[in-house]
Amino acid sequence: MSATLQRVLLVALMAAVGLWAPLRAQDTAPAHKLTFQGDTAIWTVAIRPDKTADFEQVMARLHEALLKSAQPTRQQQAQGWRVIRLATPLPDGNIAYVHVVRPVIPDADYTVMQILYDELPDQRQALYELYRGAFAKNLSLATGVTVADMSAALAKVPSEVAAR
Repeated sequence: MSATLQRVLLVALMAAVGLWAPLRAQDTAPAHKLTFQGDTAIWTVAIRPDKTADFEQVMARLHEALLKSAQPTRQQQAQGWRVIRLATPLPDGNIAYVHVVRPVIPDADYTVMQILYDELPDQRQALYELYRGAFAKNLSLATGVTVADMSAALAKVPSEVAAR
C-alpha cells in the first residue's frame, strides 16, 4: 500500500471516529427526567376534546405499567398518583386533566411516555401515537410541601393553646 493511500485511509478513519464519538455520546446521554420537589405535585394538561378516550386509555396503561413494574419506585408512584378530569371545558374547548401526586417519590421520573416505553416496550409506538394525538399542551405545574393536612387526625393540643 502506498504511503499516500495509507495517509488518506488514516485521515478518513480519524474523521469517522471523530464524527462517530458525538453520536455515541448522544445515544448514552441521560434522558431528561420529570421530577418533582416537595411532597405534592399538581400538574395540569390540556387534552383535545375529541381525544379524551385516547388519553384516558393511555392513563389506564400507565396505571397498569406502574403497578406491574418490577421497580419498587414505580409501584410507589402508582400509590400516590391520581388523574382528575375537570368537569368544565377550557375556554378553547380542550379538556383539562389534573395529575395530583402525593406523596411525591423523591428523584422518581414522572415522564409519562418514558414510563410507558420502559414498562411496555412492545406498545411503544401505539401508545405514543395515542398520547401525542390527544395532548394539546401543558397548562401548569405546581410543587410544594404540605403545610396543613385537614384529613389527618388532630394531635393532642398543648394546654396553653387549648386555653386560648
